[in-house]
Amino acid sequence: MRKAVYPGSFDPPTLGHLDVIERAARQFDEVIVAIGINRAKTPFLEIEDRICALERCVKTFSNVKIDSFEGLLVAYVRSKGATAIVRGLRATSDFDYEFQIAMANRRMDPTIETIFLMTKDEHSFLSSTVVREVAVLGGNYQGFVPPEVAEIIGERLREKS
Repeated sequence: MRKAVYPGSFDPPTLGHLDVIERAARQFDEVIVAIGINRAKTPFLEIEDRICALERCVKTFSNVKIDSFEGLLVAYVRSKGATAIVRGLRATSDFDYEFQIAMANRRMDPTIETIFLMTKDEHSFLSSTVVREVAVLGGNYQGFVPPEVAEIIGERLREKS
């Protein structure tokens, strides 16, 4: 069974993330979308919201599961029996950072391969940071995220106001 982990903060999940998930699901028998928990950061959406949003977005994919983790990514990947890490790339600037991380992960565990998937052109400018900024400043963020995510963002923005 070919199993991969697609890690990220997914704060919030974007259409670019969903694009990578869909394509990874065609390449692997199982894809675990793993939300990394960084206690040093204050998230826009709580972990429960991100899990709920992603579960709603991937419900049509029988081979995609949502999880969260803390700590070293390669240790998590190993604990799940996966052999690949999926990373999405938007532009060449992403590659520099992702290449460094992939090389460090390879050094820690050479049995785990990093697979890079380019997002579609129409999502190449999208990042969770852009979506957060637009949402917090009252802009129209709905076109940047799946409807299931837009609903959760709207709820959280109403609670905070």
